[in-house]
Amino acid sequence: MKILYYDCFSGISGDMNLGAMLDLGVDKAFLTGELDKLGLSGWKLDVREDQRHGITGTKVTVKLTHHEHAHRHLSDIEKIIDNSSLDSETKQLSKKIFMKVAEAEASVHGVPLDHVHFHEVGAMDSIIDTMGAAVCFNALKVDAVFVGPVELGSGFVNCSHGRLPVPAPATAEIIKGLQVKKGGTGFEATTPTGAAILATLGTHFDSLPAFSVTGTGYGVGQKEDPDVPNLLRVFLGEAEESNTGHDALLIQCNIDDMNPEFYDHICERLFTNGAADVYITATIMKKGRPGSILNIICEKGNEETLKEIIFTESTTVGVRTFPFRKDTLSRRFDQIDTIYGKVTLKRSFYKDKEVSCKPEYSECKTIAEAKGIPVKEVYNNIMASVFGR
Repeated sequence: MKILYYDCFSGISGDMNLGAMLDLGVDKAFLTGELDKLGLSGWKLDVREDQRHGITGTKVTVKLTHHEHAHRHLSDIEKIIDNSSLDSETKQLSKKIFMKVAEAEASVHGVPLDHVHFHEVGAMDSIIDTMGAAVCFNALKVDAVFVGPVELGSGFVNCSHGRLPVPAPATAEIIKGLQVKKGGTGFEATTPTGAAILATLGTHFDSLPAFSVTGTGYGVGQKEDPDVPNLLRVFLGEAEESNTGHDALLIQCNIDDMNPEFYDHICERLFTNGAADVYITATIMKKGRPGSILNIICEKGNEETLKEIIFTESTTVGVRTFPFRKDTLSRRFDQIDTIYGKVTLKRSFYKDKEVSCKPEYSECKTIAEAKGIPVKEVYNNIMASVFGR
């Protein structure tokens, strides 16, 4: 199982994350090429080697070529993403990260989501940091993301709303469910963008399994601290086969009095906020009434966020939460040459034996749409080339 481990001993920001990803080996030319697909002008990526306390890493700074005054709403951000030529997975993941920030801002300021006014996070540099996080993560093709205790920092931070305590209120909302610590630095160590990246990408927030390290990346921050190096350290590794199982949670609720059209929106919000799986089963309830059971599988630490969505969006008045062990196959993603060009092949293994192999559906769909042919034809042709039939 290919994993990422975020060691946030000095916090995390969007630019520190980009630096760590590039330091891990994501190609700068690939990253900038993907970001150019946003169709946004007025920025450039400054990437250079730098040091903190004698440790060398990669420092990334989004430099603006002209000053902008735009304060964007969530709909403005989503329009930029939807109108880009980025792949669907990157679009979806970046929207999830922005949604984390939007929901936090809405909660802090007591306004509806569509009224949330992005200031710092809506600025060009934060847009590039967030989109870059999605691009880099999908490029690494990992199976799980482990997040260690996150340093928040201390003191106060100046923003559009005035002088606020660290962590900023939006950050405090986003980090619910994460293990955190405070006071290790004298500045804002974790920003809303950094927190949203962790909360969205993270799949495990408790124990770290034994794993072999295949790469280490250091993202250099913008601060200098005499006591703690302002660095984000991210490990890339392979977990042992025996560690593919872990404890997870199943949340259930019975519903028999809700407009079924609402399920689509509720499920989308649950997935956006970290649910590993969401499914609905039919049942017969009291007095013979037909009903549904809404089932959500999630990691420990994420249940409170998901319960809030269930209680506010659905008509249920109670939920059940069950701990259980979740065992998964180890996976590997390979790029193969096909008659349609390069396609990602997903391989699954049980005790080092391959038990499943299939092309990435979203890529097959893109090819089918571009060529005007059935997606099953694309899928079958790729499978035939893989197995030589």
